[in-house]
Amino acid sequence: MKKQLKAFTLAELLVVLVIIGILVLIALPNLMPLISKAKSTEAQMQLGHLYNMEKSYFYMYSKYSPDLEEIGFEQEKLVTEDGNANYRIEIVESSATTFKARAVAVVDFDGDGVFNIWEINQEKKLVEVKKD
Repeated sequence: MKKQLKAFTLAELLVVLVIIGILVLIALPNLMPLISKAKSTEAQMQLGHLYNMEKSYFYMYSKYSPDLEEIGFEQEKLVTEDGNANYRIEIVESSATTFKARAVAVVDFDGDGVFNIWEINQEKKLVEVKKD
């Protein structure tokens, strides 16, 4: 007595995979803004951390530092260098009473040729300068 097990054929499984692939391709353009927004959280977090380090430096020395290393900020390795960070962090302006830092995306998240840019200042005003 042979028992036959009910199962799907290889052809049926391939048809299902093709249908899933088509649905993903249809849905992907609608999800790109959400992906960009999620990745921009990295820039906001890093700039918030940099703000706290600059404030600590300001309280100690009564001025803001123009140097990331001087305040102890370490740039995580970028995705373009086989790392995890999507944003390059830099201090754009620095004086005794003001500073401005910038996070520039090194990856074009939605492929439109525009790279996302965020900035923060001494008042903790976080602004998206250029949307991706």
